[in-house]
Amino acid sequence: MNQQQFSSSHTPGLDRFWAVIPAGGVGTRLWPLSRAAAPKFLHDLTGSGQTLIRATYDRLQPLAGERVLVVTGEAHHEAVCAQLSDVAQENFLFEPEPKDSAAAIGLAAAVLSQRDPEAIMGSFAADQVIGPDDVFRTAVAEAIATAATNKIVTIGIKPTYPSTGFGYIRQGDKLDVDGAPTAYQVVKFVEKPEVDVAKRYIEAGNFFWNAGMFVAPVKLLLEHLAANEPELHAGVTKIAKAIVSGGANEVLSDVWHQLPKTAIDYAVAEPAAKAGDVAVIPGDFTWDDVGDFAAIARLNPAADDSGVTVIGETPRVYSDAANGVVVTDTSRVIALIGVEDIVVVDTPDALLVTTTKHAQSVKQAVESIKAHGDDDVL
Repeated sequence: MNQQQFSSSHTPGLDRFWAVIPAGGVGTRLWPLSRAAAPKFLHDLTGSGQTLIRATYDRLQPLAGERVLVVTGEAHHEAVCAQLSDVAQENFLFEPEPKDSAAAIGLAAAVLSQRDPEAIMGSFAADQVIGPDDVFRTAVAEAIATAATNKIVTIGIKPTYPSTGFGYIRQGDKLDVDGAPTAYQVVKFVEKPEVDVAKRYIEAGNFFWNAGMFVAPVKLLLEHLAANEPELHAGVTKIAKAIVSGGANEVLSDVWHQLPKTAIDYAVAEPAAKAGDVAVIPGDFTWDDVGDFAAIARLNPAADDSGVTVIGETPRVYSDAANGVVVTDTSRVIALIGVEDIVVVDTPDALLVTTTKHAQSVKQAVESIKAHGDDDVL
């Protein structure tokens, strides 16, 4: 599917759409594969031959063309630029230190506002697995058309089970939007629920998972940011003006570390929903945020009847009456005998052994390792 199939005559707002790719976060539940110097978006976790960030770019490029803006850490400058060599240098924004999503997305909105106050931006995380791409792009095109009516639009994922790990979006009345037949008003965003509440959401049929995908006119997004996080808004605006005028380095280093650390959901999405300014487009595509090694096992079924999923360039894995997932970055022989739902992650300087059931607990292990001062493996 090419960009011509999404023409501005059929998709209002497409001619001023920018795809923004925030590439941040370490992905601590995927340690020791994902680390501060090599976060999960720089890995191929699906066996596709593509890193997650490159797959994200390829998914968005047919809609955005050359209008792609990437926000990532200064520490990943070289690796991200190598992955996205098609993106113009002026369309990379580098954070001096990690902040939460409101700072990254707010800075992107502020920079785009300086370039084109009428721009519509769509923010899509660099570390999600989505498919099929054409179904995703159709949903984004509807979101762009809805954003053109002065709405902040989220793409909601139809829940497949009562997850307690995601926030939810409550769908309201249907909207009458040209080019967006599945647009609905958002009643509110709700926090990660307990399992019994999540079950009720599933049964109700009008709740979606919040995947953190937002499409919005930059002007409206910045208005809500200014109203709810004025210090953050002032900071990113000051930085954006310096970036556009060509003298950003000193201002960035002075201002960035002072910015409040908060999520875009709290800074913009939730208060905007209360104000009636948020819409949702249901996403019929598959979606996974690859949050832990259980997700990797789910996304990469065993290639043979061994029952073991193996990921690595030169794997030497042997199993007998075992199943699970092995991720190896070494040439070491790994033998699994009589173990179920095992997770083994083997790197030159760190080894993780757990089970898919306990995959979420890897984050606590990382925190413990950090507390013991072993930062060299993080």
